Amino acid sequence: MVKGAETARAQAAGRQGKYLVFHLGREEFAVAVLKVREIMGLQEITEVPQTPHYVRGVINLRGRVIPVVDLRRKFGMPDTEATARTCIVVLQVRRRTGGDPLLMGVIVDGVSEVLTIHEQDIEDTPSFGDGVELPYVLGLAKVKGRVKILLDIDQVMTAQELAGLEHLPAGEEAAPAEA
Repeated sequence: MVKGAETARAQAAGRQGKYLVFHLGREEFAVAVLKVREIMGLQEITEVPQTPHYVRGVINLRGRVIPVVDLRRKFGMPDTEATARTCIVVLQVRRRTGGDPLLMGVIVDGVSEVLTIHEQDIEDTPSFGDGVELPYVLGLAKVKGRVKILLDIDQVMTAQELAGLEHLPAGEEAAPAEA
């Protein structure tokens, strides 16, 4: 029992730090601030044919074309109308094939705050039964009487899904806009 408690404490210590908190519906999620490159309002997204339903398309981010993923769709949540708070969080995701990180935008319902989450506030993800694996959940943080789901953004997309995004024109220079 003591060894298990020490292991859990060591895992929590690796997860503590600053997190950007955002919400999808009523649920609050958090990603490590070090993964966040910027937050922008919802803008025109160019759809790319034959991409998975959760890939909304690509945007031109100051001359770089990056894929945009709808986290509601990725997590199997129903679509909702965009509001003034709906935004795109640009994240740096580790490529499974190595090389430079992939910039990826994720659509969220709104960004709440940046929190410092301490190890004593983090619990491991409980078991949800056989066959239910959530490798992208780092743990559950108990903050201000609520539970925030800590995401490992590098694990939200499977290796196959990430490989598909890597084949989008991400990272390439966009053609200059005609005046």
